[in-house]
Amino acid sequence: MKIGVLALQGAFIEHISVIQQLGVEASPVRLPNELDGLDGLIIPGGESTSILNLMQSFNLTQPLRELAKAGLPILGTCAGMVCLAKKVSNDDMETLAVMDLVVRRNAFGRQIDSFETKLSIPALGDKPFPAIFIRAPFTERADPQVEILARLPNGVAVAAKQGKLVVSAFHPELSDDLRFHRYFLKIVASLD
Repeated sequence: MKIGVLALQGAFIEHISVIQQLGVEASPVRLPNELDGLDGLIIPGGESTSILNLMQSFNLTQPLRELAKAGLPILGTCAGMVCLAKKVSNDDMETLAVMDLVVRRNAFGRQIDSFETKLSIPALGDKPFPAIFIRAPFTERADPQVEILARLPNGVAVAAKQGKLVVSAFHPELSDDLRFHRYFLKIVASLD
């Protein structure tokens, strides 16, 4: 199994490290030809406008859109969630638009408003997951075919799955808990 991590901007090194800790090959992706032979892809947190602009500059937007539509498992965390969403409610940016979500960028406020909380994510088991939110988005609306994986106590959806696409508003790669990545790898492995 080989997982690509979009390495244009953001926390790609941390995702590569987690995937390697789980005993799986991980490689940075910066150019379209580096998408060849991947079993899954991670779009990391970072600055969504920069990531989307760089995707365009490096001719990755259309290949990524096509791979997502063809069923390549993709995990999008924080900015990655914004990149995969159909629409961003507070910005007119062009996303990959492959997941039936409307998200709000920087929904919790500025960097100083970042926080960590224990989240109930039933797909990961009974133990709460230590979720780290940094200038995070959240889901304003999800179509019925989107499965909500986690909500904050106030009901706001912060993790979701649609087919082979998984998103989180938080940064699982910054936690010592590897269960979120393990969950994604099980989705990837189920294709074999």
